Amino acid sequence: MDAESRVKSHFAESLEVNEAAAGVLSEPIAEAGLLMGRALQDDGKVLSCGNGGSAGDAQHFSSELLNRFERERPGLPGIALTTDSSTLTSIANDYTYEDIFSKQVRALGREGDVLLAISTSGNSANVNRAIEAAHERYMQVVALSGKDGGPMAGLLEAGDIEIRVPAGRTARIQEVHLVAIHCLCDLIDEYLFGG
Repeated sequence: MDAESRVKSHFAESLEVNEAAAGVLSEPIAEAGLLMGRALQDDGKVLSCGNGGSAGDAQHFSSELLNRFERERPGLPGIALTTDSSTLTSIANDYTYEDIFSKQVRALGREGDVLLAISTSGNSANVNRAIEAAHERYMQVVALSGKDGGPMAGLLEAGDIEIRVPAGRTARIQEVHLVAIHCLCDLIDEYLFGG
């Protein structure tokens, strides 16, 4: 396959996955946006975490809350648990890498807050421990995943929301995660500041 055809095949596959995702994820994304909007309205905050590209997505989401998305509005309390290298490395060194997010959730999370847990496979032990810590703090969880949901899917409780991308390829899952994050930002802004 030549390079141009290869590029076109990526776009075609991405369009196909996005179309399938729109059909099955519109409802849970809408529910998650309202959940987050209500939490923020009630003086809660949204903590987010993930690894690699999902860490980038967690940071992207929190920056859209703290700064702005598409409209002028006050900053909203969003914290990416992926950004503080001193905290991450001290927890990994003193305890285990699997605890880097859960220890932060236990320290920063409160009842009424929301955890946005991101893992393309649902297999990330540190993200899954963060979900368990969130439940200990009486927080609700929005899980962004893909493939078969992995162990993450089994950790979710009543009141949590799973946004599982119907795809197996990591790049396609990440692309839909970004669209979902932008939808969440739009829904939060509309809920809090629309009309």
